Amino acid sequence: MNPLRTTRTLVASATAVVLALGTASVAQGAVPADHDDDDQITIGIKFDQPGIGLKTPDGTYTGFDVDVATYIAKQLGHEPDQIVWKEAKSADRETMLQRGDVDFIAASYSINDERAEKVDFAGPYLLAHQDVLIRADDDSIKQPSDLNDKRLCSVTGSTSAQNVKEEIAPDAQLQEYGGYSECLTGLENGVIDALTTDDSILAGYAAQEGFKGKFKLGGFELSNENYGIGVQKGSDLKGEINTALEKMVEDGSWDEAVEKNFGPANYQNEPAPKIGVIVE
Repeated sequence: MNPLRTTRTLVASATAVVLALGTASVAQGAVPADHDDDDQITIGIKFDQPGIGLKTPDGTYTGFDVDVATYIAKQLGHEPDQIVWKEAKSADRETMLQRGDVDFIAASYSINDERAEKVDFAGPYLLAHQDVLIRADDDSIKQPSDLNDKRLCSVTGSTSAQNVKEEIAPDAQLQEYGGYSECLTGLENGVIDALTTDDSILAGYAAQEGFKGKFKLGGFELSNENYGIGVQKGSDLKGEINTALEKMVEDGSWDEAVEKNFGPANYQNEPAPKIGVIVE
């Protein structure tokens, strides 16, 4: 657990602008996403994160971010069949918004000051934590320090496992894999002992039909990740999306989406975050 967790309310200022309430005129040079149909809206999501954003083999889209984005689009006047989904890989998100490739992005998009210099964020709409996923029958990992001498999956290009080794469990044995799917297979087969990244992402993978009941989250809250909806700098959409998010929480749709996408794997979600409040 993180005993030093605090909150700060963001306000508009010259030095830190992340979630200022209110709206501004569209920034110079910013243009909306191009549409063949004026009734369409283009939204960036992840295509490869079960429980968050996933493009299925039959071409449909599932996940918490998909449900949130669909709800927002509805509040903005767009039906589901008017949504154009675009893949928003982590490294491409700011560029996609700046170029006007999408109207907004909902893609496990953690809010931080560096990103907020380039884009605006509505929300946050989910508070996630870095956590570990272990086998459901493994009682040997009850606290972060128990990861010492354990085989911890390290995904190529991710710093999550390395951070655990450097800051929490220096004797953890990092085993490098190409992606989370490979890590899950290794965890299932006993080749590795734990996998670490955001708890929402871990819960989404564990909720897949083939993995239900096999894994559980440690519940360690190693860091805080505030997911926001990315929009172009200065876009009026920020205020409209914030209003939609507040309504989603009030009418119960937010809770339904959490349970639907993250229910298995011992996932204990935080309450819906307050708009404009970042948990550090």
